[in-house]
Amino acid sequence: MKNIMKILPHILLCFALVFTSCNNTLNEIKPKSVITTASFWKTEDDASGALNGMYVLLRNTENDLYMEGEERSEAFEGGVYGGGTYNLYLNALTPDNTGVGSWTEYYSVINAANALLKYVPDISFSSDDAKNAVLAQAYAMRAFVYFVMARTWGDLVLRTDPTEGTDPSVTQKERSPVADVFTLIKSDIDEAIKLFPNDNFEAGRGNWSKPATYALKADVYLWTGKKLNGGSADFQTALDACNEVQKSDVTLLPNFADVFDFNNKGNDEILMAIKYNQLEASNGYWHNWIIGSAVPSNITQQAKDILLPVGGGQGLMVVTALVRNQFTKDDSRRNATFFEVYTHDDSGDSTYYTNVCLKGRGEVTGGNRIFDSDYILYRYADVVLMKAEAENALGQDPAAEINMIRKRAYGSSYSSHVFVSGNKDFNDEMILKERLLELLNEGKRWWDLVRFGKAFDLVPNLQSRAGQDYLLLFPISTAMLSLEPKISQNPGY
Repeated sequence: MKNIMKILPHILLCFALVFTSCNNTLNEIKPKSVITTASFWKTEDDASGALNGMYVLLRNTENDLYMEGEERSEAFEGGVYGGGTYNLYLNALTPDNTGVGSWTEYYSVINAANALLKYVPDISFSSDDAKNAVLAQAYAMRAFVYFVMARTWGDLVLRTDPTEGTDPSVTQKERSPVADVFTLIKSDIDEAIKLFPNDNFEAGRGNWSKPATYALKADVYLWTGKKLNGGSADFQTALDACNEVQKSDVTLLPNFADVFDFNNKGNDEILMAIKYNQLEASNGYWHNWIIGSAVPSNITQQAKDILLPVGGGQGLMVVTALVRNQFTKDDSRRNATFFEVYTHDDSGDSTYYTNVCLKGRGEVTGGNRIFDSDYILYRYADVVLMKAEAENALGQDPAAEINMIRKRAYGSSYSSHVFVSGNKDFNDEMILKERLLELLNEGKRWWDLVRFGKAFDLVPNLQSRAGQDYLLLFPISTAMLSLEPKISQNPGY
């Protein structure tokens, strides 16, 4: 992604649009900018600047993407820093404490995509391919953000035009049924795929591409196949999409840890990531590290080398023993995913203290840790396991895909971990566990549990609440309800 300072004039336009996007509180605001809609959408450079601005707005959602997609699962508990309760991992959400932000920032991204889709067709470009690539990315982005929101809140306000005024008839709308939301998502994905001129990735793999959009398509159709009764037709579409991804320039890196190496950003396993560069943005979500005052002195030199310097972390969330103990010692993903910190007394006895996530630990520069690792939305291993899931749902053997992942994970010990297909239920259990081991701390686990129908089985604090399916959605915050008079609360809250 280009340096923000270079695209600031273009981003100002996006922000001007955003200020009128979806929140009723903005009815009192009259946006002003030296750049107006009439004067801006004139050239290919204008479109490029607005496109970059859309990706900057996506970066603003990254923390919520992670929290909504992961922290309600069985994978997390409180760390050594901070007190009180944390409603996400306790699954104690209420309208007054939803555990995440509002949907305003998501709609800001959608508004930026809508503006591109409205104005770019009338701009002259150097080539049709260049114009189509911009439009394709806007369609893919809108589909992705609506997909995130539909899984989080269910029914949604559907906005397909940029909100460029403050009239209540424009800014205040009722929610549409989630089935209609997915109709739009699927249509946008198909439009994007038609418009992308080729299968190429842009440098850094921080923009939507045709292969990344196929990964999104597989994700969407697995969801609707299982959650919206799409059945075999949707599973076949997901499988076909995975096969399309495999035709592109992607591969499993030989060494699992290399996927997350800061110096290996945008590697050949990445399909789509939110880009971070120093001085361009605040810390990414992986800054949930450990606060300096919480680092004990009686730890090993290895622990000090990993933990220090601490940067701006707080250690609020750590991986549970329930999940850590599912990694075998010969699984290379264990030591590349988290590090367990032990204190040692004078006699040499050790006591478990905490753990930190090793994915996305940023860079150390000038004696400071900067959490500017990219946030990965899709990578090839995810697609391989989605392919296994689709195959199993269709009654096919998913062994080849599961074993592809295990060969890298276990290396010389692979012969002790060869997967042999069983019945559908057994295979699903193994695929779900493989996704846990492979994708832990990547914002996937909660969605996986919901899609497989296992949240009430595998999350300890939900096991006594089986049947309370309303918990699978998030509540809409009281603050949002007070600002959106046509929006009603999700049932159960």
